[in-house]
Amino acid sequence: MLNKLLNRDRMQHQKGVESWQEAIRVASGPLLKEHVIDEMYVDAMIQSVEDNGPYIVLKDYFALPHAAAGKGVYVPGMALLTLEDPVDLKGNPVKIFLVLAAIDSSTHLEALSQLSEQLMDDEVYEVFLSGDLDAIGNALKL
Repeated sequence: MLNKLLNRDRMQHQKGVESWQEAIRVASGPLLKEHVIDEMYVDAMIQSVEDNGPYIVLKDYFALPHAAAGKGVYVPGMALLTLEDPVDLKGNPVKIFLVLAAIDSSTHLEALSQLSEQLMDDEVYEVFLSGDLDAIGNALKL
């Protein structure tokens, strides 16, 4: 299921960004380009963090930006941005932004379960932190 939502074309790596908001916008770029989501969804992800704090930071250096399912999402999808230099997300340094675009409350759960399993493996997590997109794709079997 994970490889249906995330593919190599939706993965990006760059040195750094000016803000966590910019990171979410950059990470969302491939999904916008493919018309998986629209700008309303990107704005909603940012507003959700503004309203609720850094709840999207799930692990050291790792954030899972998302917003209410369905609003501004046309098909389920994920996109990844890795950064060499962490950006501050309300007191949390983040190097990995994995955008989740969900159309409902359940379709994406299998993919999230697979991803959680992978991220619990310290070796796989180190691959994510390295920013090597080919190695990340291999680790996730994309």
